[in-house]
Amino acid sequence: MFRVFRWLRNTVVLMWLCAALLVSTVALAVQAVTLTAQVATVTASASAAALSHRKELAKAVSKAKAKARLRRVLVAIPVVGAGAAVAFEAQDFRDWQEENPDGSFADYSCEVAELSAEVVDEVLQDLPDGLRPSRDMVLNQLPECTPES
Repeated sequence: MFRVFRWLRNTVVLMWLCAALLVSTVALAVQAVTLTAQVATVTASASAAALSHRKELAKAVSKAKAKARLRRVLVAIPVVGAGAAVAFEAQDFRDWQEENPDGSFADYSCEVAELSAEVVDEVLQDLPDGLRPSRDMVLNQLPECTPES
């Protein structure tokens, strides 16, 4: 009798263990499929956002290049160029002043001089060797700048 009872108890425990493992396996499989679907959705969304951002960035760069090209053309015309250069500089100052309401024209000039000094090397490298002035000579022409604060 004890043998039958022990055999029955072992069988019930083993069946319960198998059922628990089966339920756990099914639950984990469902969770894995759900997470895989979420990863696929997020990946597709990120890819679409990256593509959209890349297109917007390319459009902005193209627009900036076109604007710079137009400025160069207008400045190249003697009389119109002088007026255009003054107008462009005034607009740039107004744009800068919106971002820096407490800034003066001297502060703006210092910031422009610093930024110009940063790109001098790139501009000089584009010139032919015979026309290229030395870097030190150009940098010495830039004024010492101490912004008013």
